[in-house]
Amino acid sequence: MEQAAVPEAELIETEAGRKPDGPGWFVVNVGDSVAAGPDESHYAFMFEGTPLQGADTDFAHFGINVRVLAPAVPASMYHRESGQEAFLVLSGECSLIIEDQVRSLKQWDFVHCPPHTAHALVGAGTTPSVVLMVGARNAGTDLTFPASTVAARYGASVSTPTTDRAEAYAGWPRPHPQRFPWPPPSEPAID
Repeated sequence: MEQAAVPEAELIETEAGRKPDGPGWFVVNVGDSVAAGPDESHYAFMFEGTPLQGADTDFAHFGINVRVLAPAVPASMYHRESGQEAFLVLSGECSLIIEDQVRSLKQWDFVHCPPHTAHALVGAGTTPSVVLMVGARNAGTDLTFPASTVAARYGASVSTPTTDRAEAYAGWPRPHPQRFPWPPPSEPAID
């Protein structure tokens, strides 16, 4: 039995960038794709529908984004989850906090986190870092935020362990969809 051809998804313009309007294959430049973040110190190009609002074009099997982090800015709170994740540093430097250890990462370093590996990434160095992030979406919904004295030194830990995402990120600025610079500026954003 022959498979039907997969249609190309139409890309539509939004205030936050280009996004697919329905299922199908598509090609989009990172800098043109839909983006979200609280400000120019931490933002992500998401490739799927409008970030943070859910969409019928979300990838079913994995999430993928390109994240830009200013020095000393965490990408997330220290957490562990049921899906595996992977990170590839495309430019700049990061600090990886993993199982209460700290590793310095530089351009082209790759990190694999099997399910339930506690981790967080934090921008490092003197310029913004750019990281490709990929995570499984179909591996369950377990998500915990353990308290970590190591991650706390980087501003990336809850004070009390929780499974509540809203509680874990209560003190963080809310990201919002908008356009962000690509490629990122070679100097960190100034608050």
